[in-house]
Amino acid sequence: MHTESSQTIQCEQCLTVVALPALAHRQRAVCPNCGHTLLTYRRHQNDNVFALAFSALVFLALSLPFNFLSFRSSGIQHQIALPDSFITLFNEDYMSLAIITGAATVIFPGLVLLGMLVLSHCRHRDIHRPFVKHIFFWVKALLPWSMAEIFLVGTLVSLIKISSMADISIGLSFYAFIGFAICMTACIIQFDSNRFALWLFGEVPSPKPLTPAGASVSIQRTWALLITATLLYIPANLLPIMHTEMFGRDEPSTIIGGAITLWESGDYPVALIIIIASVFIPVAKIVVLAWLNLTVQRGLEKRARIRTRFYQIIEGVGRWSMIDVFVVAILVALVQLGNTFSIYPGPAALAFCAVVFVTMVAAMTFDTRLIWQNRK
Repeated sequence: MHTESSQTIQCEQCLTVVALPALAHRQRAVCPNCGHTLLTYRRHQNDNVFALAFSALVFLALSLPFNFLSFRSSGIQHQIALPDSFITLFNEDYMSLAIITGAATVIFPGLVLLGMLVLSHCRHRDIHRPFVKHIFFWVKALLPWSMAEIFLVGTLVSLIKISSMADISIGLSFYAFIGFAICMTACIIQFDSNRFALWLFGEVPSPKPLTPAGASVSIQRTWALLITATLLYIPANLLPIMHTEMFGRDEPSTIIGGAITLWESGDYPVALIIIIASVFIPVAKIVVLAWLNLTVQRGLEKRARIRTRFYQIIEGVGRWSMIDVFVVAILVALVQLGNTFSIYPGPAALAFCAVVFVTMVAAMTFDTRLIWQNRK
């Protein structure tokens, strides 16, 4: 059985220094204090990253030029390519939403994959040039904002929402996008940033020391972002997230109203997805982060591992709230049949998108080391 040499790593979440044993194939090392994954090992891990990143980029290129989806109602047909969803939002004066959707769906994932491709190639050739370090940090920074798999789920949800109103046809680019999302997800699973850091720097860089001033800044920034997210969440739920125009009649729809309509029509799984992603997760993230920030501000020492686990969960699932925003983007691009049947974005779409992003930044701003500092 092939194993690797042992390593010593300092956990970035609780600052515990861990001497790792040699790992075998498909083994991972976790921090004994907080449970954070420190290192993984898979045979041919670097080669797998290269192959999957290359495959995902090919699928991404194929998903752009061809027909993505077709919509047919009352004898009128409209079809779109993937970039059309961003262009339509731009034409409807939702430039911010168009940029965010395009960046999270195509631009950032493409840059992340290209960066992983370069990193795996340089590691295979053992190339230690200055630009490799910059690429490494950019890949780590862009990873949380790459949401191709969330966009795919949002597309499937949008198709279910309008399948009873019209005939939907899936184009070649849609299948290519499925391949892109699958390959990218597999590539991210194979990519271990700490392993690349060990190769690139000879060690996993330790985080900056936690000073009283730094702790105070972290707490205050988190509070400011959580208050902002809470204020934005009010118009995101009260205002329409999209408008449906049928034969000249405007029917606005809020997030909760859309979920209720889906539930009443019998689409229970889709309604649950919307409720969980757009209602439960944002509220839970704000509440949990506020609770965590309050506990570290008061210097609470108990249940540090449980609090860290809560943080890890909300950090991982928070980005999935973007499903509803992507549903709106697809429906707006696809359903454009003039006064007969058209869908337009509502003001809540941008407000809800801001809620998701602000809570993501709040989670990044919160320093988990504050949970453990009083236990050292």
